[in-house]
Amino acid sequence: MPIKFGTDGWRAIIAEDFTFENVRICAQGTADLINASNQPARGIVIGYDTRFLSEEFARAVAEVMTANGIPTMLCDRPAPTPTVSYDLVSRDAGAGVIITASHNPANYNGFKYKPDYGGSASPEIVEQLESRIAVVEQRGVVNRMPLHDAERQGLLEIFDPQPEYLAHLATIVDVQAIRNAGLNVVVDSMYGSGAGYLKKLLEGGTTHIIEIHGERNPAFPGMAQPEPIAHNLTELIEAVQDHNADVGLALDGDADRLGMVDESGNFVTTLQTFALLCYHLLENLGQRGPLVRSITMTSMIDRLAELYDVPIFDTPVG
Repeated sequence: MPIKFGTDGWRAIIAEDFTFENVRICAQGTADLINASNQPARGIVIGYDTRFLSEEFARAVAEVMTANGIPTMLCDRPAPTPTVSYDLVSRDAGAGVIITASHNPANYNGFKYKPDYGGSASPEIVEQLESRIAVVEQRGVVNRMPLHDAERQGLLEIFDPQPEYLAHLATIVDVQAIRNAGLNVVVDSMYGSGAGYLKKLLEGGTTHIIEIHGERNPAFPGMAQPEPIAHNLTELIEAVQDHNADVGLALDGDADRLGMVDESGNFVTTLQTFALLCYHLLENLGQRGPLVRSITMTSMIDRLAELYDVPIFDTPVG
């Protein structure tokens, strides 16, 4: 079956289509695209989530990248997709790859490609990448280099993605105000790559963070898939009520989605959360910049834009 990318990467069932052979084919096609851009020296950042064999798949990608002469920066632990995107931009890398199936069921994994701006690839870039991958599938040649050789040759850097990202968040969010707010917060990391991030970022003052599902478990037990929607948040709702928490926060498998539960245990949808954040920026902070949303986002934003007389820009899914 041809490898086809959706709105944010290629996802498939592990051991059926998502195999080491196909991941290496994707990696070789990606390497060919990077080398064709005449900027291979900028390198690539590779991250991965907590799914079955994600780290091993990521290392397989690194073997291919380094064999093609591309300097490779490989995360030393599972990392949220936004963290890898930040590392890509902050390190001025030419591209990024993240092994993740995001919020899909446990039997899936995926291959996300990020251009140098750190966001989802445009349809034009996806078309170029798929063409490169198709050529690799036809010729059947994939370059590989043992990672110990890559390290010895200076082509591989293994790094901890967490400290720099948390430090960056502290420059754009008043973390100390949250730490000193005396809040009682329950975080459901859904066994995903966001485990530990919010607790480390926000705890340290009078605010108390309780984390559930913070350990790695690729089976994602107790939920249909690691997606912060109502039917997956039964245990978070119970924890919020048991601990008399002010709020419950849920991250999806690669921590690029957020769900909320209020102090009464009511689920707050992602659409409602986005609208609340926009309202906070407009009403409480007095900002008047344009609102940017995905085309799948809520019409509540239209009402806010009209009320506060600000423009709206729509972006593609992903």
